[in-house]
Amino acid sequence: MAVVRTAYGEVRGTTRDGVTAFLGIPYAAPPFGANRFGAPQPPEPWDGVRDAAEYGPTAPKPGYPRPFDRLLPDPVVPGDDCLNLNVWTPCFAGGTGGSSPLNDASPEPGGSGLPVMVWIHGGAFRNGSGAVGVYDGHNFARDGVVFVSINYRLGVEGFAHLPGAPANRGLLDQIFALEWVRDNIAGFGGDPARVTVFGESAGAMSVSTLLSLDLGLFHRAIAQSGAGSIAQDPADALLVTKEMAARLGVEPTAEGFAALDPAAIIPVQSAVAAEVTALPDPGRWGATTAAGGMSLTPVLDGELLARRPEDAVGDGAGRDVDLLTGYTSEEFRLFLMPTGIAAAMTDDLVSAATAGMGVPPAVAAAYRERHPGVPPGELMATIITDSLFRIPANRLAERHAASGGTGGTWMYEFGWRSPNHDLGACHALELGFVFDNLTAEPEGLAGPNPPQELADRMHRAWVSFAVGGDPGWDRFDPSGRAVKLFGHPSDEIVHDPRAADRRLWPVR
Repeated sequence: MAVVRTAYGEVRGTTRDGVTAFLGIPYAAPPFGANRFGAPQPPEPWDGVRDAAEYGPTAPKPGYPRPFDRLLPDPVVPGDDCLNLNVWTPCFAGGTGGSSPLNDASPEPGGSGLPVMVWIHGGAFRNGSGAVGVYDGHNFARDGVVFVSINYRLGVEGFAHLPGAPANRGLLDQIFALEWVRDNIAGFGGDPARVTVFGESAGAMSVSTLLSLDLGLFHRAIAQSGAGSIAQDPADALLVTKEMAARLGVEPTAEGFAALDPAAIIPVQSAVAAEVTALPDPGRWGATTAAGGMSLTPVLDGELLARRPEDAVGDGAGRDVDLLTGYTSEEFRLFLMPTGIAAAMTDDLVSAATAGMGVPPAVAAAYRERHPGVPPGELMATIITDSLFRIPANRLAERHAASGGTGGTWMYEFGWRSPNHDLGACHALELGFVFDNLTAEPEGLAGPNPPQELADRMHRAWVSFAVGGDPGWDRFDPSGRAVKLFGHPSDEIVHDPRAADRRLWPVR
């Protein structure tokens, strides 16, 4: 029987194929009632042994609209105790900690000192949880890693800028969870001095933000499809708060929103988010909101977050943390192709949308010249893929590599193309490959028969990075710009891929 004592009580896990999972462990108190819109607080200790066999409650969130509800499964687990985490470890009941070919230095079952990987899920700061099937950490633990996935507050509860409440509550939750890992993970066989934090999309933006804070809570970081350019100006964030409050008939304050049940807020939150995404108008929503195309993101509050993460990294923040960052080749196809938006795009709409998202008109015009004959929807996908993902990832890597610290910098691009819905190498497609969980969501983004050998290689690289600080290819530096290409159609190292497009973007 696998029982571990944490700072708040004992938990009992369940074991399958040499890996023990502890699910739904509370790392903070429920963020409701007196704790609503407050900083995270410690959970109440419990007596006896708490069963940890099922995922804990998920944060209040909307369902994904079609067609994303079919492409991005997002389970809902009811309950208030949503600040919880999950741990998978090979250190109990005959685990394989000593035999994995990916981690030959792992201790035998029951030992200690394993590398730790902490997963921060994505979902535009509005959706997602650790209960998503593809995020099952079994295969990381199978290969000698103690794997942790965390839930954090989403939407208005976690990221709305509310006078009378601390800003960036979702980030504060993430930090609180990392402190729990520091204080408790040794009991699960993990080494708190060998922690890699990683995430995708909003999770990667969170990772980049946490990197910029120099917390000392992790030693390596992986940012998948989300770098350090996203942060709202407080005045812009307040425009979103005021719009939601007006539609809900409450004051735009923490007290005003606290008078409403979270479920009553979500429909208005979703409507405003959809409007920001569909028409990223800086005149209405503010330039920093429109540029990210998301209504609720981390806010430059001047306390926790004083500068955009990429700027802080440029000044040396996170310089001693190893960093692996990258993107998929055709990120924005996820948002344009299956929805039919791409087919409806015109040259005028491309110009308006890209300008609203902060793309300099001269850059958009240059893309049109460099990619003649490309339909407007395809051109839009190319420009915004670069604007939101590829160029920010390059800037983060450049600044980290030039910081002069002890942390190494590596970069990748995922280019395997899905046959489903004309998605290509779209946003989130790499997840099943990184987790070696291609069958977790039947077909989903990847379609039938995605290449297992690519998952083997990509998963191995992530484990190798967590174990030894090297994913297995040349480091990135601003002169050589080495990038590992996964699935193009074979893996290779390319120096400065699509350099001519990259050089179109102004340095900032």
